[in-house]
Amino acid sequence: MSYTEVAGAKVPIRMWADPASVEESAMRQLQNVATLPWIEGLAVMPDVHFGKGATVGSVIAMRGAVCPAAVGVDIGCGMSAVKTSLTANDLPGDLSRLRSKIEQAIPVGRAMHDDPVAPGRIHGMATSGWDDFWGRFDGVAQAVRFRHERAVKQMGTLGGGNHFIEFCLDEAGAVWLMLHSGSRNVGKELADHHIGVAQKLPHNQGLVDRDLAVFVSDTPQMAAYRNDLFWAQEYAQYNRALMMGLFKDVVRKECKKAKVAFEPVISCHHNYVAEERYDGMDLLVTRKGAIRAGGGDLGIIPGSMGAGSYIVRGLGNEASFNSASHGAGRRMSRGAAKRRFSTRDLEEQTRGVECRKDSGVVDEIPAAYKPIEQVIDQQRDLVEVVAKLKQVICVKG
Repeated sequence: MSYTEVAGAKVPIRMWADPASVEESAMRQLQNVATLPWIEGLAVMPDVHFGKGATVGSVIAMRGAVCPAAVGVDIGCGMSAVKTSLTANDLPGDLSRLRSKIEQAIPVGRAMHDDPVAPGRIHGMATSGWDDFWGRFDGVAQAVRFRHERAVKQMGTLGGGNHFIEFCLDEAGAVWLMLHSGSRNVGKELADHHIGVAQKLPHNQGLVDRDLAVFVSDTPQMAAYRNDLFWAQEYAQYNRALMMGLFKDVVRKECKKAKVAFEPVISCHHNYVAEERYDGMDLLVTRKGAIRAGGGDLGIIPGSMGAGSYIVRGLGNEASFNSASHGAGRRMSRGAAKRRFSTRDLEEQTRGVECRKDSGVVDEIPAAYKPIEQVIDQQRDLVEVVAKLKQVICVKG
């Protein structure tokens, strides 16, 4: 599918989704973003749905400005995946023990490590840059600096919501490890702080939606936000790297006889800002629920906890600002899912997957998400499929 162009107030909205399928509230958000004075382009992914200020599943390219609410509160949220030398035949018949070992090694929900985890504690992980990264914490917003101890202990933890850790099989039977998480609570607190600052600035007072408040270039507020934004994106990347290291260690111990080997890790943010150049312009590109899909870029597009996921390679389509969707995308809110579905429905839709099947995760039921195959099909001009995966273990927060 190629995109459909919808008229916007300042720029056209390029949509890789059927406009008729986008809920009215999300379409209104897209139109609002298209009115911003700083906007240079807006691309909409097939997993688009209503979000805070801007839709999830949109790529917002602005000149000299960035909207912190559009970036979102889970700065740097994203995915990591790695193919292993294991096959389905190497896995134990009872997967519950393996799931339990993962949950013991990687705190989930609001839990954190009792003792901080550093790269030096994990087999084969590089330690370069670690001290410099934490040294820069003293330069983040004063309002968040007192959270240092918690930020250190939450490094290498999953969190809750739609974050997950999975054992997956590809169509050839090879085992993949996959996980989804971001910058934990420190990223949220930094985001909340800066959103509050932006909303009070004079140039943001006449906006159609106060959640579209922006920082503009060459101001102290923009400098402070960029500093904290890029630090939080780095935190998210370290967080996933540490979790993947802990995950690999569990697999090494539990599958000792197989002498498991791992291919290079694929990692991608899908809530973040990048400095990129298009049509001779230096732009700040916000991907809110979208991955970079430049030519040859490897990415990960997950489905729900009972559906498949895809490893993809970007085709470098500049009409989308070299982007693709970040997942299946919700088709109903968490509240609506809880009202509509029961634990019995969850059990039925996650049959064959070793995972939680209790009321605490009913809002993550597969039917609350769009069909992942349809989402992939709508962006064939953005990515090509490298591998299709199906989970056999799913750990939720």
